[in-house]
Amino acid sequence: MLLSFFSFSQVTSTIDSTSIKIGEQITYYVQVEADTTDLVVFPEGQTFSPLEMIESYAIDTLKESNKYNLIKKYGLTQFDSGAYTIPRQKIIIGDKTFFTDSLKVEVNNVVVDTTKGLFDIKPIIGVNKSGSDWWKYLIITMLIIGALAFLLYWFIWRKKPLSEDEKIALLPPYDRAKLALKNLDDSHFLENENLKGYYSELTFIIRKYLDEKVYDRALESTTDELITRLNILKEGNQVDLSKEDIKNLESILKRADLVKFAKSAPDVALAKIDRETIDVEIDRVKEALPEPTEEEKLLDEKYREEQELKKKRKKIWLTIGISIFLLLATLTGLSIKYGFDIVKDTIIGHDSKELLEGDWVLSEYGFPPVTITTPKVLKRFDLPVPEEMKAQIGITSFMYGSLLDPFSIMVNTTTYKNLGDNKIDLQQTSEGSIKGMEQQGAQDIVVLRDKFTTPNGAEGLKTYGTLKAKNPLTQKIQEGNYVLLQFVSENILQQIIITSPRNDAYADQIVDRILNSVELKPAEK
Repeated sequence: MLLSFFSFSQVTSTIDSTSIKIGEQITYYVQVEADTTDLVVFPEGQTFSPLEMIESYAIDTLKESNKYNLIKKYGLTQFDSGAYTIPRQKIIIGDKTFFTDSLKVEVNNVVVDTTKGLFDIKPIIGVNKSGSDWWKYLIITMLIIGALAFLLYWFIWRKKPLSEDEKIALLPPYDRAKLALKNLDDSHFLENENLKGYYSELTFIIRKYLDEKVYDRALESTTDELITRLNILKEGNQVDLSKEDIKNLESILKRADLVKFAKSAPDVALAKIDRETIDVEIDRVKEALPEPTEEEKLLDEKYREEQELKKKRKKIWLTIGISIFLLLATLTGLSIKYGFDIVKDTIIGHDSKELLEGDWVLSEYGFPPVTITTPKVLKRFDLPVPEEMKAQIGITSFMYGSLLDPFSIMVNTTTYKNLGDNKIDLQQTSEGSIKGMEQQGAQDIVVLRDKFTTPNGAEGLKTYGTLKAKNPLTQKIQEGNYVLLQFVSENILQQIIITSPRNDAYADQIVDRILNSVELKPAEK
């Protein structure tokens, strides 16, 4: 078949064979030749009943000169013998809808070789049901979470082995001072006659010890200031140091000042004597310090606990901060790739998205049957019919949801028993359906009408637009869309009514998929 449109495109449909055996696959091709690929849409949910679609292949796009060739392939099959017609398929180009021609195919029985005799029926073979891949995603998620938890533990919570400097820093001030003197002995200051470096290190050791145990400004004080403070502490009975001890310290500190600032050069032997004197004075200072009281011990213990708690809090906030950062980074990356709304709706949940991505159902409703694909099975529903009308009409209805729900689908088949020469007016029945919506609580209904053709060629009337309805639970006004399809065949009226939330991209996709799946079958005579 060849259809011309826009003066620059054409559509053809073919099959690779017009005769197959039961269960064999036949490939159905739809080819579109156009100047651009942006306007061409192959709707989802195409139906090939009475044949069954077993696979929908990706679109192949070829460019030849200034033209694009788009080829869409479908794998079809049938398990009953007979002559069948593949219905017309819908192709959307720009704002126009086109249909391919229907194609005939013959399905033949498998030829049985009777010369080999008859065999018993094969026993039932058990088949393991293939489950979904949810467990794979669960394992991947758990592995990622486990890896992140391990990294957080390793770099933040793990008790890391202490370095040599950290071990020394944890020693008491006295042990630290003694160790520093030993390290000074192992140095090469005196061998290299570096008296300035030697005295600088020696005086730092005693000043540091005094700073931690006696006077907390010993490191920054001058020699005179430090000695004056030690005398005051002695007179106040806060430190039990003798005058000779203080005088020894003063002598060494002043000699160190001369070495550091006046380039004095005492003998190496004197420097060694000063080192021994400092060693002794550290012991004297330790003996001179009063023993800590129980209250002071408790305060020290409380201080250590507070420090530990402070470190723990820091780790907790660091863990929370890194976790939030990783979460936000992940959400940002997914939002950039898939879109923020999709990520949000996937995490939080969205009713329409769950319907769209759920297991859809292809079924027939009423007689003559209406074939339609829906996200949920439609249930039989008895519409109230006035007593005086029961002798004139028969109604069968199948429904999911209601007009007041965010999403609803209804399939009605009405049979008129005594029409005579009268005919069913679709325009009139459309207006009656709109009034019925108003009686159910719909308000501000905007009405638009257009012709509608199903993929298998049935023509009808499409009434669509927007409406408002009050939610019976929240009492709030909700805005929605509606679509009413009507088809007539002699004395039979078939209606499909769909309502959906307004400004809902998922609901719009659901409606499009449903409309693309609608097929009508004539009543068997």
